[in-house]
Amino acid sequence: MSYAETPAGSGTPPGGLDGALLKALFAQSAVGLFVLDPQLRLVRTNSLVEGVGTEEYIGLRFTDAFRLDDPQGSEQLLKRVLAGEGPVRDHLVRGRLRRIPGDRIFLVSAYRLDGPGGPGDTALGLLSAVVDVTERERARARETTLAAVRDAVGGSLDVATTCRAFIDSLVPGFAGLAVIEVVDEVLRGADPPVGPLPPDTPLRCAASGRCDTVRGGAVVGGAVRGDEPGRTSPVGGTRRLPPRTPYALAVADLRPRLVPLTADTPWLDPDPAGAHRLAETGAHSLIVVPLTLRGAVLGLVSLYRCGAAEPFDEEDVSLAGTAATRAALAIDNARRYEREHVIASTVQRRLLPQAERHQAAVETAHVLLPGRDSGCWFDTIALSGARTALVVGGVAGEGLQSAIAMGQLRTVVQALAGLDLEPEEVLARLKETADRLAHERAALPPSDSLHGEELRAGCVYGVYDPFTRTCTVARAGHPAPLIVGPDGQRITVDAPEGPGLFADDSALFAPATVTLEEGSLLAFCTAELLADEHAEDRITQTLARPGRSLQQLGDDIVYALPDDTRSAGAALLLARTGTVSDHRVATWDLAQERTTPATARLLVRDRLQGWGLDEDTVDATELIVSELVTNAVRYGTPPLRLRLLLDTSLTCEVHDGSTASPHLRHARTVDEGGRGLFIVSRLAAHWGARHGPDGKVLWTEQELPGAGTTH
Repeated sequence: MSYAETPAGSGTPPGGLDGALLKALFAQSAVGLFVLDPQLRLVRTNSLVEGVGTEEYIGLRFTDAFRLDDPQGSEQLLKRVLAGEGPVRDHLVRGRLRRIPGDRIFLVSAYRLDGPGGPGDTALGLLSAVVDVTERERARARETTLAAVRDAVGGSLDVATTCRAFIDSLVPGFAGLAVIEVVDEVLRGADPPVGPLPPDTPLRCAASGRCDTVRGGAVVGGAVRGDEPGRTSPVGGTRRLPPRTPYALAVADLRPRLVPLTADTPWLDPDPAGAHRLAETGAHSLIVVPLTLRGAVLGLVSLYRCGAAEPFDEEDVSLAGTAATRAALAIDNARRYEREHVIASTVQRRLLPQAERHQAAVETAHVLLPGRDSGCWFDTIALSGARTALVVGGVAGEGLQSAIAMGQLRTVVQALAGLDLEPEEVLARLKETADRLAHERAALPPSDSLHGEELRAGCVYGVYDPFTRTCTVARAGHPAPLIVGPDGQRITVDAPEGPGLFADDSALFAPATVTLEEGSLLAFCTAELLADEHAEDRITQTLARPGRSLQQLGDDIVYALPDDTRSAGAALLLARTGTVSDHRVATWDLAQERTTPATARLLVRDRLQGWGLDEDTVDATELIVSELVTNAVRYGTPPLRLRLLLDTSLTCEVHDGSTASPHLRHARTVDEGGRGLFIVSRLAAHWGARHGPDGKVLWTEQELPGAGTTH
């Protein structure tokens, strides 16, 4: 039954209930109501729209009565409702009212008022319900801002990236302009000073950003980073906080400040930079928040609202403080990581070769890429017989512990290389050392930061012999070297991959030997350089470029790396094979006879005098060769061979077919002999024995006066 059909005698005149309903609705409704005619002019409204009577609005178009952010869009929306396309419910509209100051946010619903004929008839107008949800939307915007700060800040261990993410999470949603400044010494890794901050402490602008206009949380225009044209605060610049300003007060008592800004603000006089910023951006509201952590001051955050944006309030100050606390914690974590990274990088650098080492028959060059991985290492080690050991390895991970483990492994490799062991034997003993290190680490008390920390490491070890032109390679959980011949063709090294150095695996290491032409190129790479599937082809194609020095080839390989590889840290060792000049080597096959030592002395004297060596060196070498050859004649087996090699030092080698190793002993005064190797050890700077499939070699090295300048 409709209201118009109310039975007679009910006590309510026809149509009276409708009128009473409308009167009560407009007088007592908890939401704002207004009625528009088909031309979208106000016909009726209640006081909740403006908070007071609005009779003067009657007859005005709603776009003239209310100042909306998007009047054309709102008008088109209402016209669609008039056209019968359906009602609009809970649509957010931003604008300003005439009598209520500031930006407002309304939740608007609009319904078509049908004519007497129903939905198909001409519309009589619109009924709209309006709810002021400004505070609700501001609270939601604050929650969104905090969520953005939580999501963006703390994911990086780089101070600059952390500060940039913090600014981006605040601009433009919360502030029109934001600047974060960090104590300069903190950016350099120092501990932050305990508050209050001394007045003359320099602060460096770590990040800044602004947008054109912010209105009630809505952005008009785009964000502008502080390091782009038109910036408001130069990123990287330093300043000392002007005294008697909100900035200086905030870092003095470690309390945030909410400051209204006007043209005649008194504290702007001693701060011309701040005055210029206000004039340039039209800032009218400022929040200054110190970046503090456990009473220490890391820096300062300055937030501004500009133009027609709503001024900050106390709720915004609370939000800014929470966000700044998050930023301070992330910056401190990044600072601590950066300091440890600097220490680890310094340790790594000091543990690596400090200069290129001269090798008899191999030219080498290296590239060390700094990055997160501080456990990469490389080495070139001169071995007896003009051979060269080429080593590249890496301890997975970052930080000081990886650098220390790297240094330990590299030292062990150098010591093992001096024993003239085969590559597979070097890696086997290196793994034994790594196992002991891992066992010691596991035995640490639970309170130790290293307790239970698992290490992973790999190493590839190769030895190049210029006389046989062979390279023997063994590897432990590490990629094999890439080799390109002088003709530009790739040469495959089929070296089986042994277990990683810290792996719980007792598998044996197996070597692979490849014969190389003079001028072949070898690339020993850490795994980071071979991360993508095209890496090997890319590197070998680069190595095949003619007419390039090793350093140029190494740079070319780096230039072609993917961006995500360069930040990880890597090591690259390049080598170009060569031979020993015939003018610097002399070899004789000797008979296994008693007169052979005397013959060897004559041959050696003649050769050394031909090389122009001084008489003291000739005499000492004669005695060394006499003792070595005598030992080989007495205790060795054929074939017997003597070789002299002249480089920066003088090397003597005596080869025989016996596998028995002599050992140094000190003869007693009553002994008739036993002083041979003792004499050799006194005359030579280094001596040793190495074994091969066809016997052994006793060798000595003598330092030469003026080595490298007279020959």
